[in-house]
This record gives sequence, C-alpha cells and structure tokens, in this order.
Amino acid sequence: MSVYILDLLIIGLLLISVTLGSGWIARLPLSYAMIYLIVGIILGPYGFNLIQLQPGEQFLERLTEFVVLISLFSCGLKMNRPLNLWAWNSTIRLIGLLMPITIVAIAAIAHGFLGFSWGEGILLGAILAPTDPVLASEVQLTHPDDHDELRFGLTSEGGINDAAAFPFVYFGLYWLKNDRWQDWFINWVAVDLIWATIAGFTVGILVPRAITWLDKRVQRSRQVDELMEDFVALGMILVTYAIAEILNGYGFLAVFVAGIINQRSYRDPEKQLSQLNFTERTEKLLEIGTILLLGTILQGEPLGLFALPGLFIAGILTFVIRPIGAWISTIGANYHPARRWLFGWFGIRGVGSLYYLSYALGNGLEGEIAAQIAWIAVIVILCSIVLHGVSATPLMKWYERHIEARRGRLEQALQQNDR
Repeated sequence: MSVYILDLLIIGLLLISVTLGSGWIARLPLSYAMIYLIVGIILGPYGFNLIQLQPGEQFLERLTEFVVLISLFSCGLKMNRPLNLWAWNSTIRLIGLLMPITIVAIAAIAHGFLGFSWGEGILLGAILAPTDPVLASEVQLTHPDDHDELRFGLTSEGGINDAAAFPFVYFGLYWLKNDRWQDWFINWVAVDLIWATIAGFTVGILVPRAITWLDKRVQRSRQVDELMEDFVALGMILVTYAIAEILNGYGFLAVFVAGIINQRSYRDPEKQLSQLNFTERTEKLLEIGTILLLGTILQGEPLGLFALPGLFIAGILTFVIRPIGAWISTIGANYHPARRWLFGWFGIRGVGSLYYLSYALGNGLEGEIAAQIAWIAVIVILCSIVLHGVSATPLMKWYERHIEARRGRLEQALQQNDR
C-alpha cells in the first residue's frame, strides 16, 4: 500500500472523527488545532514517517498564504461597524499601538538577551507580531450581528495585522542584506510602507465593487447556479490578491478590505450569510491541513537545541509583552478591566506567523540565524496552540457569563430608575 493512500485514509478518519465528535470536543478545554497537531506528529518522522517536510519548503509557504487569504476575507465579512474612527477604536489601538510595541519589545529582547542584531530581532518580531485569524475562531465574531467589543477587536486585529506586519518583515530582510540602513530606508518608507499600503486599500475597495456590480447585472438577466454562486467570493479573493500583488501592494490588506466592501455591497442578508459560511468551511478544512503539516515538521534535535530561547521568547511574549502592551494600548478607553486583560491574553500565534516565517526563509533568511529564528517561531506557535487552545473555551464562557450578568444588572438599574 502506498504512503499516499495511507495519508488519505488517516486524513479521512480525522475529518470524520472531529466532525462526529465536535459536540464533545466543544465542551472540553481543547482546541481542534491541538488534535490536528498531535495527528501531524504521528504522521511525521517521529511517528509513522508518512509525511516529510522542512520549515522552509515552498509548499508550506503557498498553503499558509492561501489559508490566511481565506481567513482574512472571512474576517472582513464579519466586520459590522460603520467605517469611522470611533467605531474602530479598539482596532486602531491594537494595530497602531500594540503591534509596534510587540515588534520593538521582541526585537529588543532578542538583541539584548539572545545576541541577535537589530535587523534579526525586528524580523523575529515581525514574524511573531500577527495574531492569528485562523486559530482564533473561539474568540472571534461568530456572525455579522455580534457586536461584542472584545470579539470585534480581536477579529479586526487578526484581519489587519497579518498585512500590517509585512513592512516590518521587509525591514528585517533589508537589514540582513545590508546593515547600512541609510542606503535603503527611504525606499522602504516610500515603497513598502506608503505605496504598498495605499495600493492594497485601493485594490481592496475597487475590485470587489466591480465584481459585485457585474454579479448583480448578470443575475438580473439570468440566475446563476446556486451551487456555483459562492465561488464568486473565492474568485474575488484570488483576483483582489493577484491585482494587489501585481501593483506591489499588500494583497493581504486588499483581501481583508475586499471582505468589508463585499459585505456592504450585497443587500441580501442570505447571500452575505451564504458567503460567510462558505469561506468559514473552506478555512476550517485548510486549517486541518496546515496544523497537521506543522506537526510533521517538528524535529527533536532542533527543538531541543532551541528550546530555551524559544520558551523564553514564548513566555515573555505571552505573559509580559502582550498583556502589558494591551493594557497600555487601551489606556483611556472605557473598557472593563476583564476585557482589557483578555485583549492581552488572546494574542494567538499560528498560521500567519508560519506564513511570514516561510516567506522569510524563501527570501534571504539563511544560515545559522535562519535556524534560530525558524525554530524559535515554531516553539512560540506550539506554545500558543497549547496555552490558548486549553484556555479559550473556559475563558470565553466566563467572559460571556460576566458580560451577561453585567448587562442584566444595568438593565435592572435602568428599570428601577424609570420607576
């Protein structure tokens, strides 16, 4: 029997098991990602050795890229706020303050304690800065009518910072190639910071508007096959991303914006819900493959060699940088302390960081420092999958009970005042 057939058998059994067992899994302090990771380890070199991959392989980069694209569009579809600064207050704080704090803090710690150069430290910080829109489903908005501030902030943060980290990845890669930053800094600001961002926003607005206009015109004359209709969303993702990249814009940003514009372009709530369900199912299927492959690339020797620096960065990022950074970023906001601390705890690292790591390994990150950054990043992702996988369900249940109880007390107080 071929290895390929065995892989298909195991993946099929995994899909059946997690689907039929979802009712029990949902009650446990256990995420689906942890199950996929364990199965991946079993399929890898330390199990049946059925799948053999290395962190830098292009297949992993392309897979994680596609997963992030689907997830970003799904996040955009869930954005239910008016497009003004006040409505996106939590997002602006988490992106504009918390993300730079995270990158600079990781870079400083890597430079001061691990002997990294500033360029290497910034690259590591940029790889680990994005919070994951794929693995964070338990803490994201569940539908367009969900207006909870914590869920909105975490969902929008995961949607934007996967694109917002790109300039800093380029910054780190430029520094690795030439530590005379004066030679390339102006070009980095003009092209990688300003132009790429503007191009991403512009493409993300224009392309979905053009496609939805065409879709509506076609539907007036002849109804599209219902089984094929949701593929418009997938086509929109690919066309938006491709055009943004051709124009040297940030495709991730364009796709997230496209999701927002698309959600506002269709007046039919059934169509909006259908597209959201389609992208979420696609995302879930791709998540299985991505985390399973993460399990297969784990190797005992490099994990042991880089365990101390990896666990050090994971610990200080999870328990110090993110919580303190979130608290600083939300100063002046009228948020309950529980919400501010949960903003700090749910900095989930996953597929987005895997993509940036794979991208860096394919674009100039090499040698001994490549191994250091790669395995430190992998260890941080593993720690996040375990810690957040165990804590997400009970913490969110506690948060929802707490919010409901607080809302009930406010309503009771209002009723008494009316009397």
